[in-house]
Amino acid sequence: MSDLRLRPPRNRVACRSIGWWSAQAAVFALPLPLTFAILWASIPPTRELFMWLTLISLVPGLLYVAVMPYWRYRVHRWEVTGEAVYAASGWLWQQWRVVPLSRVQTVDTLRGPLQQLFGLSGVSVTTASSSAVRINGLDREIGDELVAYLTSRTHVVPGDNA
Repeated sequence: MSDLRLRPPRNRVACRSIGWWSAQAAVFALPLPLTFAILWASIPPTRELFMWLTLISLVPGLLYVAVMPYWRYRVHRWEVTGEAVYAASGWLWQQWRVVPLSRVQTVDTLRGPLQQLFGLSGVSVTTASSSAVRINGLDREIGDELVAYLTSRTHVVPGDNA
């Protein structure tokens, strides 16, 4: 067995991921304050209550939209070597995953509507014994190349995937 040194993966995800994560965060964090703001403007007897609810929900929502995408971009990295796929992800709860190529069973491309809008792609690498390693926020072409490389590479690596 070769000596594998645990280190952060080298490759960053596409910088367009910041926009993608910002859009996701806005869809998640802003509907509630917007609803409170509409109620604040339209129901006079409860204006003070809805003003406070708008502010209480808007401030953390805006902080989330402003901070989370940049933090995730700083953390999310990936790398493929001749022996393994490395991925670092998360923002509050960060995780590093390493999957030996000999254990890879499936390689999938993930592209949701927002990812497609930003020209991004995700790659999911699964083994029989663990959950998938996901690399999100890749440039679409790089994602396609990575899937093709991993698919061809795992056919030549002896191990469980045979």
